[in-house]
Amino acid sequence: MVENTAARRVEKLSAVKGMNDILPPESARWEAFEAQVRVLMRRFGYENIRTPIVEPTALFVRGLGEVTDIVEKEMYSFEDRLNGEALTLRPESTASVVRAVVEHSLLYNGGKRLYYMGPMFRHERPQRGRYRQFHQIGAEALGFSGGEVDAELILMACALWKEIGLTDVALQLNSLGQPSERLQHRSALIAHFERNMDVLDEEAKRRLHLNPLRLLDSKNPAMQGAIEAAPKLLDFLGEASRAHLDTVTSILSANGVAFSINPRLVRGMDYYNLTVFEFVTTKLGSQGTICAGGRYDYLMEQIGGKPAPAVGWAMGVERVLELLKEQGLDTVGAPLDAYAVIPEVSALPRAMACIQQLRDAGVCVTMHTSTPDGMASMKSQFKKADASGARYALVFGPEELAQGGVTVKALRETGIPQVIQPLDHPAQWAKSLQSNA
Repeated sequence: MVENTAARRVEKLSAVKGMNDILPPESARWEAFEAQVRVLMRRFGYENIRTPIVEPTALFVRGLGEVTDIVEKEMYSFEDRLNGEALTLRPESTASVVRAVVEHSLLYNGGKRLYYMGPMFRHERPQRGRYRQFHQIGAEALGFSGGEVDAELILMACALWKEIGLTDVALQLNSLGQPSERLQHRSALIAHFERNMDVLDEEAKRRLHLNPLRLLDSKNPAMQGAIEAAPKLLDFLGEASRAHLDTVTSILSANGVAFSINPRLVRGMDYYNLTVFEFVTTKLGSQGTICAGGRYDYLMEQIGGKPAPAVGWAMGVERVLELLKEQGLDTVGAPLDAYAVIPEVSALPRAMACIQQLRDAGVCVTMHTSTPDGMASMKSQFKKADASGARYALVFGPEELAQGGVTVKALRETGIPQVIQPLDHPAQWAKSLQSNA
């Protein structure tokens, strides 16, 4: 009886929609960009923090606000089967960072400047630059109340755009003032929209008395006239709030940073006060915000800690890398230094001893491997070496090994003579292979 192998075939599994694999060589672009960010953070005195991907659901309900799109529609929440605890895959990291700071009393000896990198999760329709698993890099300055720290964070983002060469990125600013000022504005906002109920959609009507500030975020064309005519929060700011905004704008102006005041900029989380800002581009369609943030002086207390001021931002890594591609400024990782061409299986022990010493000396080396039939032809191996992007081929042929050496052949540059280097002392010539040599 002939067995039906097709019937035994296991169904192929695919990734969850909107949660994407990042494969080579694309992953090298991510690594290169992340390396640039780490250097930048060190220059500004920010330290790395890493928080769990899963947090108590209450953290985000309390921190972000119950009447927000994230909490109402987008969070991946579930019940722990063992103890019934309500848990959520983090949709953003500011609340997580604040929770960690409170839990571990990180501000006991003064303010902290922290940064993070990692995946976030929101259940929304996948589109260009917007996925269900997406990645953010964020910076948070906790324990500092002055507008100069708001400006410092904005200057840090501007420095990154300059270093990676991004253009067509515009900075928009606004101030949400303090709670008492927002309360006055809230009353005026409700009264205004109650006079325009005929243009409000059902979502706007539901939110009107719960969180009227969110109506200013609506993209409904029928509501835009009413939104444009709505009272502006800037008109309700007191002297201290205006002085804070003036500090931020004067520092940005002194550093040659262009910005515009957008009185409709409110951000999507309830925890913001005073400064809010976004870096936007016209090159990514509707997903034009690549970095955004603001001040959140009351979040620490909302999460159960002692009151402490804070400000921060988060950038969407996918969107920044997409914008780099759009502007022809592709970020690439460092190339391989060398590719080892090994014609015979018998040469593997000596060749790999040399390769390991080169790696110990900091050289990036990959090698051709054997199959059950032996090693591939020299022509095939050189083809692989060329495709790898390596700067040099290291040829461990029988003639070279008989002389106790390895041939070093340039693959990218012309005019560099082919040389034989000693097998026994690779550390002496390792530096000549490195791309930064």
